[in-house]
This record gives sequence, C-alpha cells and structure tokens, in this order.
Amino acid sequence: MRSITLLLLASAIVACSGTKTATAPSTTSAPASTDATVELARMGSDAVLWQNASAEAYWIYKQAYEGALTKMMWNVVERSKAYFDDAVRRPMAVIVDIDETVLDNSPYQIEAIKNGRTFDQADWKVWTDKAIAKPSPGALEFLLMAKEASCEVFYITNRDVREKASTLKNLNDAGFPFADDAHLLLMDGTSDKTERRARVRATHDVVLLVGDQLRDFDERFKDRSVSDGKNVVDAMADSLSKYFVLLPNPMYGTYRDAIHGKGTDAEKQQRMQEWFQRNGY
Repeated sequence: MRSITLLLLASAIVACSGTKTATAPSTTSAPASTDATVELARMGSDAVLWQNASAEAYWIYKQAYEGALTKMMWNVVERSKAYFDDAVRRPMAVIVDIDETVLDNSPYQIEAIKNGRTFDQADWKVWTDKAIAKPSPGALEFLLMAKEASCEVFYITNRDVREKASTLKNLNDAGFPFADDAHLLLMDGTSDKTERRARVRATHDVVLLVGDQLRDFDERFKDRSVSDGKNVVDAMADSLSKYFVLLPNPMYGTYRDAIHGKGTDAEKQQRMQEWFQRNGY
C-alpha cells in the first residue's frame, strides 16, 4: 500500500510540475455558570474524553489522513490528464478546516467542562491567543506531502478574523505549510464557507477537502430537517467519496446545533431533554 502511494506521489509531482502559477478560559471575567450550563457542559464529558484520550480517535485520524493522501494523489493525476500538453495548468490545491481537523482543541473543551461552562467566545479567544494547540494526528504529515506534490494548502476556518495572528503563529510553530495571509481564510461575518471556497476554486483546481463537519464540504449539509441530514449525504455520496475526507468530532458541531438550537443554555437544555424524551424506547 505504501509503495503504491509513493508511486502516486512521484506521478503527482511530475504531473504538477507544469503549474505556472473549542485551554484556559478566564475564570475571573466569565459569568457564573447556571445549573443548565453545568448540565450541558457535563453532557459533553464522554465526547471530550473520547476525543482527547482514546486510542480509537487517534487511529481514526491517522487512518483518515492516510486515506486522504491516496485520494489526493489519484485526483491530482486525474486532473493533470485533463489538460492538453500545451495547456497552461492552474495550480492545484487542498482545502482544510482548522479546528479538530488540523489542530486539536480538546484541552479547551476539558477546561470548560472542569469549570462547568459551555462555549464562550471570550474564553475561546484566551485559548487561541496562546497558540499552543497541537497538530491532529496525521495532519502535519499529510499537508507536508501535499506540498511535495506541488499542491497548495488553503485553511478555511470559522475562527474570527481577530484570531488571525495567533492562528498563523500556531500553524507556523507546528510546522504547517502555507501558513500565511494568502492561504488563511477566516470567518468575517458568516460561518458559511461557500464564498471562501469559491475564491480558491476561481484560481486553483481543488483536488481534496478535509474537515470535521460535512459543511466543510458543502453548506447544504447545514439542513438537518429531513432524516437529520442523512438524505443529503446519500444524494452527494459520489462527490463525498471522491473529494472529501471527514474527521471525527463528537464534541460540537452542526449535529448538536440542530438539536438544541440557539438561545440561552436553559433553552438548549430543555430542547435536549425533549429530544431524548421523543427518541427513547
């Protein structure tokens, strides 16, 4: 298997050669936790424990990034064949999310549970300002291989634009390639990544996307009103299989937001209780 991957890497480098071109929340400034907040925080304990400490999560990441390498190489070679010999080739690119995709923020989640708190933007920025999140298993190796294959890496994240400097520092300190202003696209007004992905596609051939949410591939996955979104997965299965690698993240995300919605922690807790009552046996 590894020999095949290395042969594909060699082919990809030749094919690309024509390219011309949420841990230490503030305990003094945060409001006191309510009973609902504490309960919501504790409900996530198993998910955070699994994400941070399990060998299972570690191996899933490693396995996923090995699969990502194989998918990327096949797509690079296939895309290269689509060009005529004298055609000017566009640069190729891989798009990745950051949080729980290339950087592990489970220590932030551990601290939040320890203090009986749910996500708080101010606390989150205290964490990201430290710029000490470790690479997710397999992420750094994969992106360095992407660079060797002459594929640029774009980081499309829903971190706030005010977290730009600390994010770049964290990525650079960890050794990630293409960690610069041109390749970091942060959230500026909307969590919908469609427009940012389109900006990359306007100048590059995107051969793979990697994320911990299906919305890192397509915003249509935000709608969970029918069969919790599984109908959209089935409808887009071919594209997902070829161009997307999904990483595990049970700690937070669209799946949970679709259940508890927006509002106060007390309102979210009530919706969660109602969901369990409706879906129990």
